[in-house]
Amino acid sequence: MGGRVYPRGVSQPEPIRFRAGNLTLSGELLLPDQASGSPGSGRRETPWVLLLPSWLPRDRDGAFDDGAHPAWFGHGPMAPHRPGLLRRLAEALAELGAASFRYDPRGCGESDGDWAASDLFTRIDDARDALGAMRSRGELDLARTGIVGHGEGAAMALSVAIADPAIGALTLIGAPARSLRHLLRCGAAARSRGGTDRHHPLVEALDRWSEELIERTERREGELRLRLRGPARERVRLNLAAWEQGFHTPALALATMLHRSINIVHGSADVWSHPDEAKLLQVVLESAGNQPDLRLIPGAGHELAEAPDEVIAHVAEDLAGRLVQRPLPAVLLAIQEMG
Repeated sequence: MGGRVYPRGVSQPEPIRFRAGNLTLSGELLLPDQASGSPGSGRRETPWVLLLPSWLPRDRDGAFDDGAHPAWFGHGPMAPHRPGLLRRLAEALAELGAASFRYDPRGCGESDGDWAASDLFTRIDDARDALGAMRSRGELDLARTGIVGHGEGAAMALSVAIADPAIGALTLIGAPARSLRHLLRCGAAARSRGGTDRHHPLVEALDRWSEELIERTERREGELRLRLRGPARERVRLNLAAWEQGFHTPALALATMLHRSINIVHGSADVWSHPDEAKLLQVVLESAGNQPDLRLIPGAGHELAEAPDEVIAHVAEDLAGRLVQRPLPAVLLAIQEMG
């Protein structure tokens, strides 16, 4: 992703390609300048974070992926907002001395695959594969690992962390609590009233066909073909099994099974996941024995694009401060000691 200028204290990103099932996904490892350790050195001193994006096709920076899907999103002044949230967080973390890895989901950016044919459970497995790929890096302290999950990525982060005791801290941004069915209906209504993101043909089509999508998914049909408005009149074939997984995997159910350091960040003007979702998720996490803080960002939408850099820096600082040493399972402890 050439041509990027990163702030002082941040190394240039290292392109990484890793296997995820039978595909190859592409991403970037961003290290702080002071990162130490290398393969074989025995020094793993840099805490690190995996960054997971929100719903719909997105690139590694967290922005809507208009590169691989130009007919799906707006152009010119209507183009997806950049820099994306995940890139902003990666830079802020690096300035605090924490590394991060973010990647193009399957079918997006430089990664293999087909986004429309992929499903939630496969994307969760891809996140696990990304963790595994990074654990071979000699600079990264495996006992100080965190995850940021944005939107759908929040549910993915919860699912990954439940089965991985080495994940010590999570930050959930724009997180859902209830099912994707509920979010789709409420979000379509909110975007219809305010027009947010409706200039993107894919978003407009999903909102227009939301009830049809829900009904066909509940009938367990195989696919839904969306016709996008615009000169290309492109058709998108949605794998409805993927949407069914989202309907039946609410984050609140996952939250009851996790006991970690978890904080929640939510834009007060989020039309993809209403702020009430964050409040409900906080209650469920507390009932499971966690102590999550909830921070509402006034006037910010789902992408937190309205949040100034100092707010993003504070979110990163909070997470970096919670990346404390955790006991590692035997396999990871052996990898850690080998360097």
